[in-house]
Amino acid sequence: MTLDRSLIAGLPVFAGLDISGLDAVLARARSSRVPKDSEMFSQGAEAGSFFLLLDGHIRVVRTSPEGHQVIARYINEGELFGIAVAMGRSTYPASAIAAVDCVVLTWPNAAWPDLQARVPSFAASAYKTIGTRLQETQAQVMEMSTQQVEQRIAHALLRIVSQSGRKTEHGIEIDFPITRQDIAEMTGTTLHTVSRLLSAWEDEGFVKGGRQRVVVTDPHGLMVVAENRRRK
Repeated sequence: MTLDRSLIAGLPVFAGLDISGLDAVLARARSSRVPKDSEMFSQGAEAGSFFLLLDGHIRVVRTSPEGHQVIARYINEGELFGIAVAMGRSTYPASAIAAVDCVVLTWPNAAWPDLQARVPSFAASAYKTIGTRLQETQAQVMEMSTQQVEQRIAHALLRIVSQSGRKTEHGIEIDFPITRQDIAEMTGTTLHTVSRLLSAWEDEGFVKGGRQRVVVTDPHGLMVVAENRRRK
């Protein structure tokens, strides 16, 4: 089945492509629906494909040699992921799990050289994505080693709302289900600690919570916490 070029025409990854270029990009792609909580690929598995998220949110999870799981980031609509081929890797460095029901485009790695040559914006976006994610990883490592736990959690929430936030009448809502355990896994802390801090911040008016739902109601107040500028 031929994919409709309108699926990708508005995405920055394919900026500047004409109709024939869009059709060429889609010629080797396949579209699929991925149910919530399904694993698209696992850490260490052979990387035979790369992907673009058309709809939904993907949770990227890394597992340490000791078996500890850490949520590295979330992939949003329009982003490339699983681009091990662009990094010169033969295996995926992390697992990708659908945070909600998703729609994904998939290409075989064999299509990468032609896409890279034919679509300069595609290649540029891939390498920009790699650079951005490396910077994020370095920032998270620094946070883990130098910041107090409440700073780490505040930074994590601010990072997510900046990437995946949706403005509502109550504040900026994280636009997908996220549990307190997810936040704990992002920040290297415990469920108990996350629950205690979120409850305290809710009392202070910084956040508003619910079942698998977080709204940042006072971003400035949360930034003060993240930067450790609160008056003692």
